[in-house]
Amino acid sequence: MEALVLREDLGEGVARVTLNRPAKRNAMSRAARTELLDTLDALHGAAKVIILTGNGPAFCSGVDLKESGEEGMDADDTPEGRRTSWAAVQEKIRAHPAVVIAAVNGYALGGGLTLINSSDLAIAAEDAPIGMPEVGFGLYPSLAGPSTQLRLGPKRAAWMVLTADRISGATAAEWGLVNQAVPAERLADAALELARRIAGFDAVTLTWSKRALHEIPMHISDWTNAIQYGQDVRVQIQARTDVLSDGNATYRRAVNKPAQDARP
Repeated sequence: MEALVLREDLGEGVARVTLNRPAKRNAMSRAARTELLDTLDALHGAAKVIILTGNGPAFCSGVDLKESGEEGMDADDTPEGRRTSWAAVQEKIRAHPAVVIAAVNGYALGGGLTLINSSDLAIAAEDAPIGMPEVGFGLYPSLAGPSTQLRLGPKRAAWMVLTADRISGATAAEWGLVNQAVPAERLADAALELARRIAGFDAVTLTWSKRALHEIPMHISDWTNAIQYGQDVRVQIQARTDVLSDGNATYRRAVNKPAQDARP
């Protein structure tokens, strides 16, 4: 039986994870969710950066609704159900020590949009369709809705939730839902270039910086508390690495390093 999730070691601290149900637009069955969770566990400490993408014309069309209907509404209310739920996948990504880059190669609908929002960074093909169709089924998008509302301004989030319209990867970049949009044929290279650049930094620093990005402002919005948290993160990094063991010399070298073009 073909693997539902493919894993590649690209070297230099970078791994690529590919959702592999192309005939189902990479809809995530429970078996596929289990494989993705197991893959993320296997990469814990083994990769600094993970590129997450899809095989075929879709990035991810969310949870496999046909299977969910057959399982029934209470399927996630068991220990195993909670462990392999779509919400559990999102928390695994958010808590993972590696930086996760979504490389959105195609359709990202419903839970696929949630996957973009849970990733630390995202690059999309310019023509990738992104949206939340749930209102058309008489439902509120219970994961994609809140995660998008936390990422976008209220009017843009409301448009996506209430109209069920799809936006392109190019529009998603304009709105700030993804970091960058590129021609589809450039997506794999652009994601790898970004991943290798980030993987060149210290692993501990990346993990703690990722943690800080999740805490501020989602959990800490008060200015004074946010500044204190930032100082605490710096102390935690210093305690675990020798990055600043030579006083300010490393910092000075970083500051004086020739600048690269900034990317959103």
